Amino acid sequence: MDIRGAVDAAVPTNIIAAKAAEVRANKVNWQSYLQGQMISAEDCEFIQRFEQKRSPEEKQELIKNEGNQENHQRVSIFFDYAKRGKNTAWSYFLPMLNRQDLFTVHMAARIIAKLAAWGRELMEGSDLNYYFNWIKTQLSSQKLRSSGSANDSGTDSSQYVQCVAGCLQLMLRVNEYRFAWVESDGVSCIMGVLSNKCGFQLQYQMIFSIWLLAFSPQMCEYLRRYNIVPVLSDILQESVKEKVTRIILAAFRNLLEKSTERETRQEYALAMIQCKVLKQLENLEQQKYDDEDISEDIKFLLDKLGESVQDLSSFDEYSSELKSGRLEWSPVHKSEKFWRENAVRLNEKNYELLKILTKLLEVSDDPQVLAVAAHDVGEYVRHYPRGKRVIEQLGGKQLVMNHMHHEDQQVRYNALLAVQKLMVHNWYVTTHFHFGVFILFYLVGLHTTLHHKISGQEFFLGMCETQVLNYDMPLGGYNKTLVPSTTEMMTTQQLAVVSLLSKI
Repeated sequence: MDIRGAVDAAVPTNIIAAKAAEVRANKVNWQSYLQGQMISAEDCEFIQRFEQKRSPEEKQELIKNEGNQENHQRVSIFFDYAKRGKNTAWSYFLPMLNRQDLFTVHMAARIIAKLAAWGRELMEGSDLNYYFNWIKTQLSSQKLRSSGSANDSGTDSSQYVQCVAGCLQLMLRVNEYRFAWVESDGVSCIMGVLSNKCGFQLQYQMIFSIWLLAFSPQMCEYLRRYNIVPVLSDILQESVKEKVTRIILAAFRNLLEKSTERETRQEYALAMIQCKVLKQLENLEQQKYDDEDISEDIKFLLDKLGESVQDLSSFDEYSSELKSGRLEWSPVHKSEKFWRENAVRLNEKNYELLKILTKLLEVSDDPQVLAVAAHDVGEYVRHYPRGKRVIEQLGGKQLVMNHMHHEDQQVRYNALLAVQKLMVHNWYVTTHFHFGVFILFYLVGLHTTLHHKISGQEFFLGMCETQVLNYDMPLGGYNKTLVPSTTEMMTTQQLAVVSLLSKI
């Protein structure tokens, strides 16, 4: 699918089309325009004579034809008129965006989009910034309203927002406007709308805008930072509308086909594989479509993703999963071989992956993501001890410690293990023997908190900082028979601590 073959994005919504027909049916009082000196006497006389010569049937046919046809050449009339007054063609319509009447506002917005997209001059500077900011405000207001039902496509407010989205679709057909939209942080606005519940029509329009942006190789590079693939794959999974499926597949194809950098293409492909797009494509391939573009896009994507799977390394898989923000207990997380060979690679590109990992610990509210992230921090420092300082500088140490009191048992469990790995000097020595000592000190710490009014976390940190867990200090008078045998299973000891923590 290409831009020329796409449906005109500026088609008015039902409520606006109905209102426009109502307005056209009214007779214009040209005499008032004459009295207001908005038209000349000669113009007024000509218009009145013209109207008198037309029958009602001819007028109705004219209105019908005018509504169904759009002549891009008419735009030049506005530019010629504006040039006489040393103005821009859209300067007459931008102030109308502040009106109270929604119909007037959105009709003005459509006119501005058509003038900017079809005119011989590009909108620039403050005018373009003002218009794009207005679009973002309207879409953001929809984002706030759409936290309810996703089936609100028929409401008045949603139809007006669809008109705004249509204006954006029209603007983004022009390459220069794509860059301006991205520079104004417009992609964040689009992703915000898609991440919330909204009707399928608005979904389609927002993804259409992403598809348009992805025609530019530079834009494909820039879009990497917005985690687009997981959001679109979720919508694809739930989509029941063929038009939504078609535009998602077209957007995916552009991301892979228009990107000139091999690394960028590979990153998008890995993200699609990670988000189970390959499985979705296989299911879609079994269906029949009237639109040949869908079948062609499915075949293209299957071929490209199939090639990427062949070249997929375990580190690529891990990197893709981490960047998607959707951590799960995939085999790489528990693979000793993976961490032994790749822990140091988390330092690449100025600690890019470590920063993502610590960010997930900070912002995610998914217990599985938090548990896996805490586990990975522990494995990183276990296999790359010098990384402890890096984790601390990134705030990861404190974030992991905070999750020791999380309501979810798995999060507490993995945070606890990660903290121990961050504190000890030699995990391999302490793994079996010293974990039992850790239980003992945590019990003593609990007793201490009850009598000396300090937190269990403070006591635990005190023990760690004085390296009790590493046996650099003697055990004092504690009974060593209380320490579990080194032959006991690690999981049993760990679960004991988790059970203890759940009661504190």
